[in-house]
Amino acid sequence: MSETVRIDKWLWAARFFKTRSLAADAVDTGKVRWNEQRTKPSRGLKAGDVLHIDNGATVWEVSVSLLSDKRAAAAIAQTLYAETPESAIRRQNEAEQNKLFHEPTSRLKGRPTKRDRRLLDHSRS
Repeated sequence: MSETVRIDKWLWAARFFKTRSLAADAVDTGKVRWNEQRTKPSRGLKAGDVLHIDNGATVWEVSVSLLSDKRAAAAIAQTLYAETPESAIRRQNEAEQNKLFHEPTSRLKGRPTKRDRRLLDHSRS
């Protein structure tokens, strides 16, 4: 293992993003912050760095524990970081709110299909 890993490779290896290009785009657009600062995808990440990650579905705040540029099983990927307690509480509260009130369009990605539209129409009536 090297002392630093590109931030986009680490995000992909830690399974926050499905592809490395999605991870690089998120870093470029500011959805991933390194130590409270915008950064570039080529930034060298070290153990102990803090990342604020918005991957579209959830918002995470994690501290980097281990470095890896290889994608592995989810159980192994979870050992690469430690989520901050505030982030865990915030995600848990959001999950509770989603259980109580489910936004009908939250699961839709892009234009709704015919089936999606029927389900939306059914939920409105």
